[in-house]
Amino acid sequence: MISTSVDCPHCGRPDCAGPFEVVSRHSTARGRTVWARCRCGSLQVRVEDGRGTRVVSRGRPPERRPSPAGR
Repeated sequence: MISTSVDCPHCGRPDCAGPFEVVSRHSTARGRTVWARCRCGSLQVRVEDGRGTRVVSRGRPPERRPSPAGR
């Protein structure tokens, strides 16, 4: 299913806005698949092809745990 959202549902940042960290890029027969991490930490799968770039899947940001020093 293609995400119709143009903003990250976790932090509200626009998908087209930087900075985001590119984890990996893979060429495909139809374009390119890009695994990226949003500034909030959620992992995204982006497809780049003749129709543009779109987020087709995304995970949740990692769970924040208190540091041992803060206990």
